[in-house]
Amino acid sequence: MPILPAPVTNLSTALERLPGIGPKTASRLTFFLLRSPDDVSRQLAEALLALKSSTAFCKVCFNITSSSQEVCDVCANPKRANGTICVVEEPLDVIAIESTAAFSGRYHVLHGVLSPIEGIGPEHLRIRELLERLRTEPVTEIILATNPSMEGDATALFLKQQLAPLGIRMTRLARGLPAGGDLEYADQSTLLRALAGRQDM
Repeated sequence: MPILPAPVTNLSTALERLPGIGPKTASRLTFFLLRSPDDVSRQLAEALLALKSSTAFCKVCFNITSSSQEVCDVCANPKRANGTICVVEEPLDVIAIESTAAFSGRYHVLHGVLSPIEGIGPEHLRIRELLERLRTEPVTEIILATNPSMEGDATALFLKQQLAPLGIRMTRLARGLPAGGDLEYADQSTLLRALAGRQDM
């Protein structure tokens, strides 16, 4: 015999499916919503429904945009440099780079990385669309801005191999020691990359 009503356990189970939320956190959130005024739950429900119904992917770069727009604000901005495309894994990466206000080019969002263990191959990413873009747009540089992980590096290497015949300059984001970091706390991989990417003073 169930201890809790089905709506409570159903919500808790649904919340557990979100990344970073375990059973205890899911239960706390469920009971928070249960105790909260009705308008809190209503606003959350409406926001969740709008998340799917009112958003879409940009037809050019595949970043998230409003469902009322075919292209995102970056692609629609005539002031953005057409010659440079920054290839990222996820829309969150676009937000991170845009927050620096240091990049004036355009983006291409892959929506993931190659991961044979998880069954994610090139056909699951927006690689074909990137190749099609490069055949029609006057691009002079591609920045491979995938994460410095095994999957991110493997994806960057695969893209380099696929894009090499096009003769377009390809760059990779610099990696190494973070500002304010101590050498003694850096892992071996970070130190190797910092040494390999050293610059003249």
